[in-house]
Amino acid sequence: MTTEPAAVQESPEQAARRAARLGGPEGVLESDAVERFITEQLDGTDLDGRSVCIIVPDATRTCPMPLLLGAVHRALHGRVSRMTTLVALGTHQPMSEAALARHLGYPAGRLEETYPGMTVLNHAWWEPETFADLGTIPAARLEELSEGRLSMDVPVLLNRAVVEHDVALVLGPVLPHEVVGISGGNKYFFPGVAGQQIIDVSHWIGALITSAEIIGTTAITPVRALINEGASLVPAHKLAFCVVGESGSLDLHSISFGDTESAWANAAQVCAATHVTYLDEPVRRVISVIPTMYEDIWTGAKGFYKLEPAVADGGEVILYAPHITEISTSHPEINEIGYHCRDYFVKQWDRFKHIHWGTLAHSTHLRGAGTYDAETGEERLRVKVTLATRIPEEVCLAANLGYLDPDSVDLAAAEADDETFLVPNAGETLFRLR
Repeated sequence: MTTEPAAVQESPEQAARRAARLGGPEGVLESDAVERFITEQLDGTDLDGRSVCIIVPDATRTCPMPLLLGAVHRALHGRVSRMTTLVALGTHQPMSEAALARHLGYPAGRLEETYPGMTVLNHAWWEPETFADLGTIPAARLEELSEGRLSMDVPVLLNRAVVEHDVALVLGPVLPHEVVGISGGNKYFFPGVAGQQIIDVSHWIGALITSAEIIGTTAITPVRALINEGASLVPAHKLAFCVVGESGSLDLHSISFGDTESAWANAAQVCAATHVTYLDEPVRRVISVIPTMYEDIWTGAKGFYKLEPAVADGGEVILYAPHITEISTSHPEINEIGYHCRDYFVKQWDRFKHIHWGTLAHSTHLRGAGTYDAETGEERLRVKVTLATRIPEEVCLAANLGYLDPDSVDLAAAEADDETFLVPNAGETLFRLR
């Protein structure tokens, strides 16, 4: 009896070499050069007569989407049989027509004038009919992918718009990410336009590993491995333009093109060089200024995720966001369970296992590292998390978070204070200790 040799897992570095790239960590690209690159890559790809689903992020990701989508549309219009742009909400709030118009770059109500022949859809994750069933990842395979952390069958549901097109073209940025390591690529399918089960499982694996450990790594993390496994079931031909933007602007350092795995791996190398800032010593007090593109704490919590690895034990992260008025618009259950460390849930699993695991994961990601003693009920948390928002004090305290009146915060004074680390436009640059 002979045994087939095990398939050798391709490294991110090997995958990266398959992609084409314009730009790199140094400098930024001219818009004309970006447009030419997109045109050249799509001109050289067999797309004539085929239908194309373009998967893009929502407005919680910074990138020059009108530039990118406009170039893609011009390269495909007249060549492809059908073109749909699908907004990868994950489980975020749907975008209104006015918000879609701003995000994609067309006058509200006049999509056809700017993008003739193109349909735009929100990922309607709340509607069961949204999804096509791609099959199941068996328990034994999940156990392998998760390195023993979970073992259960995982149904793979995906927005049927992707399945009903010949080609799925991912178009969006690559950034350090608290669940998967570095975002982008196949993450636009899972969780971007996926069903709840695989979202919950992937996020809970990330939570078990912890955000502080996984965030920013270019390796194939267990979560990335699960996402890639799900993507292998997608029948469409999968391509991607993965971009790395200059922090704090809409300029691009680079744009990579290839299949979804090679383009991601190529862009992730640039991301690791441009979106990770190393500090010599841990900081004790951080004011993380949350941009207005984050409309609630569910999304604005990225201002904590990106800072936690650089904060000293006993330190504090203040999320300064006077525009935010609620913890979550889509996930009110977070108000019921509050914010706790991983072990708080793991050691009381029967009490919490019925809650969406993605919600539990978000809770642990924002509360950060800590311990929980099941016998005494005592939870010890490494870092204090304080909200300086318009969320009422009683709501913050009930959610196990601190409260600070945002009107009492003087950003100019904080910037001049040697004891305070002020981070403007927080949420996309990761801070780590050298």
